[in-house]
Amino acid sequence: MAQGRRVERVAALIRREVSELLVNGIKDDRVSLGMVSVTNVEVAGDLQHCKIYVSVFGSADLQQQALAGLRSAASYVKGELGRRLNMRRTPEVIFHLDRGIEKGTSVLGLLNQLEERRQERGEIPEGTGQLDDDGL
Repeated sequence: MAQGRRVERVAALIRREVSELLVNGIKDDRVSLGMVSVTNVEVAGDLQHCKIYVSVFGSADLQQQALAGLRSAASYVKGELGRRLNMRRTPEVIFHLDRGIEKGTSVLGLLNQLEERRQERGEIPEGTGQLDDDGL
């Protein structure tokens, strides 16, 4: 179980350092176009590979450009992580786009639309915003 704690600790350190690099280190214009934030970091048990999930606020095109910029800066990020974390071997860095926030926002929008339609039909009094027993 100590191995699991170490992996979690390394993931937290990588998340902190990559977040710092997004603000001050990565100079690629594609990355700075959108608001990029690190949402999750998964480190392999052998500490050789690291998946960094990022959320990019903006259009799909802007998201793809930012992701391309991050992927091109992966070797720079790996080098910086090696210098900052003093690990024997620095994990390979792979960036992935996290669409969880985007999906959550779309679900909330759909729920709001459903509530508005129910209010228009008079099924629930305006302003209560409560769901009935069957969840609708």
